[in-house]
Amino acid sequence: MRKAKPKKRVILPDPKFNDQKVSKFVNHLMYDGKKNTSYEIFYAALDIVGGKMKDEEKSPLEVWKQALDNITPQVEVKSRRIGGATFQVPTEIRPDRKESVSMKNMIAFARKRGGKSMADKLASEIIDAFNNQGGAYKRKEDMHRMAEANRAFAHFRF
Repeated sequence: MRKAKPKKRVILPDPKFNDQKVSKFVNHLMYDGKKNTSYEIFYAALDIVGGKMKDEEKSPLEVWKQALDNITPQVEVKSRRIGGATFQVPTEIRPDRKESVSMKNMIAFARKRGGKSMADKLASEIIDAFNNQGGAYKRKEDMHRMAEANRAFAHFRF
């Protein structure tokens, strides 16, 4: 963009937990502007997580936050064209992008799961991510592995 950077939009916290992170997650989860449906799915998923992890001393919201932290990548590879060759250059991710990537991965792998309702699929993905397993966690590990393999091209960073 040539002109000034656009202003960051202020995201209002969600009604139940009063947390901005939850609102961002629900916005990623939303289809066709149906935010209430997304909130229902998310809260139902947290209820399921709470039911399945009774022995855990953490609240379902804390479990979800820990799961997001577990699947948040630190580095990613970006394609960079240098002298006719394309290199996969490992770069660190900005904090806001880290959050966004982890949320999108969790939702994408929850949607791919075989399951009953979206709330069930999301709950099982949250529990898997909390336990350092599942599709979203595997995606993070793959990103790190790829960055490690292409570490030789790190000096091409922009």
